[in-house]
Amino acid sequence: MDISLLRTFLEVARLRHFGKAAETLCVTQSAVSARIKQLESTLDVALFIRKRGDIQLTVAGNRLRRHAETIVKGWARARQDIAMDSSLSDSISIGCMNDLWPITVKDLCLRLASQAPEMLLQVEILTSETLIQRLTSGLLDLAIMFEPPQMSELVTRKVRDVPLVMVSSRPGLMAAEAVQSGYTLVDWGNSFASLHAEHYPDAPPPMMRTGSGGLAYDLIEQQGGTAYLAEPMVAEALKQGSLYRVEDAPVLERQVYLVVRPEYEQRQPVRIAIDCLQAGG
Repeated sequence: MDISLLRTFLEVARLRHFGKAAETLCVTQSAVSARIKQLESTLDVALFIRKRGDIQLTVAGNRLRRHAETIVKGWARARQDIAMDSSLSDSISIGCMNDLWPITVKDLCLRLASQAPEMLLQVEILTSETLIQRLTSGLLDLAIMFEPPQMSELVTRKVRDVPLVMVSSRPGLMAAEAVQSGYTLVDWGNSFASLHAEHYPDAPPPMMRTGSGGLAYDLIEQQGGTAYLAEPMVAEALKQGSLYRVEDAPVLERQVYLVVRPEYEQRQPVRIAIDCLQAGG
C-alpha cells in the first residue's frame, strides 16, 4: 500500500474538496483524483459520494478513515524512530488534553528533559477520544487525561488532584452573585457537573459554555467574568491581583490520570515518565 494514497484520502476526507486537498498536498487536482481512484480500485469500494459542490464519505470511507489515520501516523512514527539521531537512545510519545499541558504535562516534559536528555520526546495535544484511539493502536506510549475510560486493555493510574477554584475579574463577589451574570461554565467532566449542579441548583444559564479552561481564562482576561478554573492555571494571576478568588465558592477537585497499555508500562521511557509524574505530583 502506497502511504501517499492514504494521506490523499485523509486530506480529501478532511477538506471535502479535491481542489483544496491538492493545494494542501502540493499536487495537481488530477493527481488527487487519480490517487483516490487507485485506492478505491485497490479496496474495491467507493470511498466518496461525489456531488457537485458536495463530497461526502461513504460508509466504507468512514470505516477506512480511522484505519488510515492509524497507518499514516504509525508510519510517520516508525520513520522518525528509525531516523533518530544516534545521540538519542530511546523515544517516548505522550498525549494529553489541552488544559493538562500547562498544569501537568509541561512540568513532566521539563523533568524528562532534565533526567533523560538522551530521550526523544514527542507530545501531542488531542481530544480524549483521539487519545484513547491512539493509545489502543499503539501510536502513543501514554496519555494524561481527565476521566479515563474503564477498558481492560488499558492501565490507569491517578497522578494528582487538581483544585478547581471560582475566580473572577471583579473583587468581592459572592458565589451566588457570580453565577448570575458574566459566568462561563467550563465542562470539567461528569463529576464536576454533578457537584456544580448540587452547589448551584438555581443558577441561570451561563453566559458561555466551553470544554476548555484555557479558553475561559482568555475570555475573562479580555472581557471580564467568572469561571471555575484549575488553581495552577490561575495562581500567578491571583498573586498579581488581576483575578480574584470568589471566597465563599467551594473548591471542586478534578483527578488527573495517566493511561497506558499494560505491555508498555514496563518500557524504560514510560517508567521514567511515571517516576517524573509521581515526583511532580
